[in-house]
Amino acid sequence: MDFNVAAVQEQLGAALGDREAIITASRRWSWADLQERSRRLDNFFGDHGLRLRTERRALAPHECGQDTIAVYLHNGAEYLETMLGAFKARLAPCNVNYRYVEAELAGLLADMRPRAIVYHGAFAERLGRVVDELESRPLLVQVRDASGAALLADAIDYEAALAGASPTMTPAAVSALSPDDLYVLYTGGTTGRPKGVLWRQADAFVAAMGGRKFTERREWNDMDELVAAATHKPGPRTLSAAPFMHGTGQWVCFQALHAGGTVIIPEVVDHFDATDLLDTIERERVQLLVIAGEAFARPLLDALAERPRDLSSLLVIASSGAALSPSSKAALLGHLPGLRIRDTVGSSETGPQGESVHRRADDDSPGSGASAVAARFRAVEGTCVVDEAMHKVLAPGHEGTGWLARSGRIPLGYLHDAERTARTFPLVEGVRMSVPGDRARLLADGTIELLGRDAATINSGGEKIFAEEVESAIRLHHGVRDVVVIGRPSTRWGSEVVALVEPDPGAVIDPESLVATCGATLARYKLPKAVVFVDRVRRSPSGKVDYRWAHETGASHP
Repeated sequence: MDFNVAAVQEQLGAALGDREAIITASRRWSWADLQERSRRLDNFFGDHGLRLRTERRALAPHECGQDTIAVYLHNGAEYLETMLGAFKARLAPCNVNYRYVEAELAGLLADMRPRAIVYHGAFAERLGRVVDELESRPLLVQVRDASGAALLADAIDYEAALAGASPTMTPAAVSALSPDDLYVLYTGGTTGRPKGVLWRQADAFVAAMGGRKFTERREWNDMDELVAAATHKPGPRTLSAAPFMHGTGQWVCFQALHAGGTVIIPEVVDHFDATDLLDTIERERVQLLVIAGEAFARPLLDALAERPRDLSSLLVIASSGAALSPSSKAALLGHLPGLRIRDTVGSSETGPQGESVHRRADDDSPGSGASAVAARFRAVEGTCVVDEAMHKVLAPGHEGTGWLARSGRIPLGYLHDAERTARTFPLVEGVRMSVPGDRARLLADGTIELLGRDAATINSGGEKIFAEEVESAIRLHHGVRDVVVIGRPSTRWGSEVVALVEPDPGAVIDPESLVATCGATLARYKLPKAVVFVDRVRRSPSGKVDYRWAHETGASHP
């Protein structure tokens, strides 16, 4: 059966009523609260003329017939409310990376073409310098926060918007909701500029949002079965330290909600605060914690060393976007012997594709246990490896490498980009696949060995950084003759950005000024952690960088 996410929420809201759906440091939202507030947003958007304009059946895979809403928020109940309100209004909410500087934000919004922007007050000043550059001025809805920022011109206060809108949703409006309505997820720009991945809600629900009966590894038969399961046994009390502006943060929250669980949000949301996170886990008896690799794990371990807590409720720590080191896993299991640690792999274009589970005492089977390596994963349904030419699916134990792929519940394509849609979602042996660009092997035992993104991409602290983008920014600095950007292993970040710079003859470049030049056009997390000056950037006669030399050179300098 195909599901619409808003229709699922309406059914769960009616069935679960007073059960807690979202908990923050200052307020507790019941399912009835979430249902009413998202309905009010639905009606607010409709009252301002936002709507579905063309049904899916009349559109190409890269086209969107729904008005889009930019969600420019820190983690919070308002993020999930806005997504659900947009879904109920048959609109397409789109995630905005709040770390972007003005140039990046302007480019993203130009591609997104939002009819409305819901944003935290902390971002008002930056947004105000960008919004007038858009083709048309969107509806602005400002969420109050600790910044105390005044409303932008023509903006509407979020709570005032809800208070002035109807709390009802007619049966006809619920019936009009379609499994073909879109869920849009912008990528982190691993193959260049960020791209909006267009998912049918029905496919995203199954692939990434909890649309399977976990114990039987199958899709739900119908709405009654899903609601009965959520009513009978509440889902996990879940805390995502990963930002909701990324797919992982959104997916884990909807997985919890669609199981009738509770989403827990810590007090500090504008940066990662290990102390606050651990205090929240202890206070709210969190069962599932989602982090992004070493950049999260090491501060958590430091905070635990300073002051132990009662974390006995915690059953699973999942790391997505960046793998955990064996030493961090061992240290976490030393604090919580009964814990399961789950490394997951996936992308905006596939949803989760595999996982590796680690326990303190386990067997030595691939993908689980003490000997499991982070690059090996048990594949989920539909995950496979295709050959170099994308002509055939490779058998387990094949020679050489291929492309990690997924079939079945996959996206339609990229917003406004027919060419990239055709390239990333090809037909392989007559089956439509999603092939985002990860190199992999399918081992004889059926596990996936992930080798990494073929493009020049650096994964640092859970953030994906496109090397050529950083190189372009560095070239803006006077005196730079040539440059190559690489990632090198980092204890804290998993991988860190290193720039190998060849100066013009006679030029003397201050590394701090070079990084400052990058900071004018790039978010802070993309900036080089180290700059290495070289006599010459080694390239082949065809102009391609000698990456073996680049990585050896980067590794040999502090």
